[in-house]
Amino acid sequence: MELKGKIALVTGGGQGIGQVIGNHLAKIGAHVVFGDINLKNAEKSAEDVSASGGKASAILLNVTDPENVKVAFDSIKSEFKPLDILINNAGITKDGLFVRMKENDWDSVLAVNLKGSFLCGQQAAKHMMKQRQGAIVNIASIVGIMGNAGQANYSASKSGLIGLTKTMARELAPRNVTVNAIAPGFIDTEMTRVLDEKIKDKLVEQIPLSRLGLPEDIAHSVVFLVSSRSSYITGQVLNVNGGMLM
Repeated sequence: MELKGKIALVTGGGQGIGQVIGNHLAKIGAHVVFGDINLKNAEKSAEDVSASGGKASAILLNVTDPENVKVAFDSIKSEFKPLDILINNAGITKDGLFVRMKENDWDSVLAVNLKGSFLCGQQAAKHMMKQRQGAIVNIASIVGIMGNAGQANYSASKSGLIGLTKTMARELAPRNVTVNAIAPGFIDTEMTRVLDEKIKDKLVEQIPLSRLGLPEDIAHSVVFLVSSRSSYITGQVLNVNGGMLM
């Protein structure tokens, strides 16, 4: 129960990787706040943790809305205590070839994936700097490093998130706040399950470990980066991709 007494916020925690990350943080003692634009999904995530004996809450969180973000962080502080852990996981995709991509699709993906992490990270940092401790983990992506056809907006947002991670880490290190990123490869979630089987087979062929990743693979990495075992690690990108990118 290493994280007993710690408050952790997982953005985009209503489903997928965010939900699993929250479950794993709760298992080692954290009180997990699931933040999501879909409050019902966030509440379901919290209920599942509570049913398993953990501590969890849900909060409505639109990471693209500065006022909503501030209200959410202030409410966490007033109801519990200042945040100890932030997992910037909220993300969306709106794929399309670069030359045909609509400006709205570019703007919406950058707003959620990059601006959202900026807004939430900024609020978290204000609380963490005052208490001189904290851990922030930004969920980036393998395509933020290597690019991917049809995902100019998503790749740009995740590449930007890696740059943001490194700058945050440098600025917050003097206050004992670590900031790291995880770059997942292709993970078995609702997002990848809609892909044609032939496309998935081709993806697996590129992965030395010969399988898609699991949300649990990402959650285990998050647990490490927010624990005392990684207290001397900051500004790093942990690639979790089965060897697809070396």
